[in-house]
Amino acid sequence: MKIKPLGDRVLVEPIEEKEVQKGGIIIPDSAKEKPQEGKVVEVGTGKRDDDGKVIAFNVKKGDRVLMPKYGGTEVKIGDKEYQIIREEDILGVIAG
Repeated sequence: MKIKPLGDRVLVEPIEEKEVQKGGIIIPDSAKEKPQEGKVVEVGTGKRDDDGKVIAFNVKKGDRVLMPKYGGTEVKIGDKEYQIIREEDILGVIAG
């Protein structure tokens, strides 16, 4: 199944932190924080300005982005979980 976000929305696949932290301590799922890093899977059709012109996205497919801890809409496609968030809610693009 393929999802194409509408407007200025972006489909992001959260990147989970490694389960084992320094010192070999395993953190249970219930104590983990929501991931703040993700990979852009798909971008929407674009936001329009007052004249009806489409405003170009600042992110593209494959970009690693920093997302807000809370916000967006969680969706599950098959066995994978994604977030649909507005481009303006993306905090930044991770270089590298």
